Amino acid sequence: MFRRVVCLVLCLMMLLGTALADQPREIYPLDYDSLPEAKEGQHHYLFACIDNWEGNARKLGNTDGVILVTLDTKEQRLLFTTFSREMLIKRPDGGIGRFTYIAKNYGPEALCEIVSTHFGVKVDKYLLFSMDNVQTIIDSMGGVEITVTDAEADYLNRYRISRDSTKPSMNKAGTYLFGGHAAVIYMRIRKVGGDGDSGRTRRIRTVLGTLAQKYANASLGDAMQLINDVSANIVTTNMTMADFLQAAGYALELRGVDAQGIQMPPDAAMEPITYAGMSTRQVDFDEARRQLSAFLGTEFIPTPKAKEEEE
Repeated sequence: MFRRVVCLVLCLMMLLGTALADQPREIYPLDYDSLPEAKEGQHHYLFACIDNWEGNARKLGNTDGVILVTLDTKEQRLLFTTFSREMLIKRPDGGIGRFTYIAKNYGPEALCEIVSTHFGVKVDKYLLFSMDNVQTIIDSMGGVEITVTDAEADYLNRYRISRDSTKPSMNKAGTYLFGGHAAVIYMRIRKVGGDGDSGRTRRIRTVLGTLAQKYANASLGDAMQLINDVSANIVTTNMTMADFLQAAGYALELRGVDAQGIQMPPDAAMEPITYAGMSTRQVDFDEARRQLSAFLGTEFIPTPKAKEEEE
């Protein structure tokens, strides 16, 4: 009888511990309408790639890669901010969920609003791509040179990328010219290097930064060709052709500028947690906003709760 009681108590303690572990901290987003407009000279565009090879604007998949591209024509800076797919955020319906599901369940406008209200940077222009779109765009740009480690090369070879998808054919660590398909697979790597999703976001920044350098001496004709290639390979966007031309003009002003990148949230502001049966991360959004504002050179905006505590 005593053993049964002990077992029952232990089971209850385990269940209670699990229940407590599954409850993330409350999240206090900022008010979208109260966010300041972009800093003078800064122009923000949210790029996202869904986890399907073929895209359907009416049936979006989860977003595997989300990156905020900031063209800063005043300070002559090209900035890439990548976002973790695993972080917990406050959904539009008030519940808590993973960031990767927002575009799929609530639409790309909601994705922009989540980024804005959780990280304090107002963004409203977006472009969503499928993996095939990204592959095609990279191929149209002539591929991308990527330096890989032995572990990355081994993973890519075991993934069975075609032998002609890199030049020269991939063997071990080194620098290779990646075709579009191989580059997409490279950016999706999570199980190499022990840094999980952080490694994936770093690889995305690496590829985009290298592609940007290819346009260091781009002409207006090159820019127009890229606009055509991008606009023909988008699942959905709210940008008009005038918006594309304006963005191209900003990009031409930044030709040859080395890209700078940051991961959001930073590792120090994320904590692993199992929530709703999923491995995910809860975030210290005050710390994340503090670091992002320092990176962008903008004013730090604390959460409403933090403001109340200060008062």
